[in-house]
Amino acid sequence: MSERVRYMRLLVFFDLPVETSRQRKAYRLFRKSLLKDGYLMVQESVYSKLVLTAQSADFAIERLNKSCLLYTSPS
Repeated sequence: MSERVRYMRLLVFFDLPVETSRQRKAYRLFRKSLLKDGYLMVQESVYSKLVLTAQSADFAIERLNKSCLLYTSPS
């Protein structure tokens, strides 16, 4: 009997301002954090990641939320 392989694809769409040097740096750091976490660029400001379980999806979403707060909150 064969098992079905199930997976989910997480998609991240974002639009960050890049008018000042501080904003551009935050954009670069956020983008690098996505790549470090295994996301692949689909097109500009659209990234995708495959996850195998709901638990790994929850973990990836939690890390993404932390990255958003870290790199996009005003300082």
